Amino acid sequence: MKRAANISVILDHPRETQRQFNEIVSDYGDIIRGRMGIPFEGSVALISLTVVAELDHINSFTGKLGKLPGVTVKASIAREGVCVE
Repeated sequence: MKRAANISVILDHPRETQRQFNEIVSDYGDIIRGRMGIPFEGSVALISLTVVAELDHINSFTGKLGKLPGVTVKASIAREGVCVE
């Protein structure tokens, strides 16, 4: 069953990790429903991703993001499944 989740990401050095981050996000583009990013003077970037997918797929996505150096990832996942068409 698919679940909705909000994934919060902090890039400590966005210029160094942005390309790798965007490649992973692009690989999981089919599950992303929304994306918002806020840069702070080149030192930090905050990104919020809203996704809908199976729990294993969400965990795979956040795991890959979290392995990037200088990247912190936290996910809030709905307890209930969602109906999507």
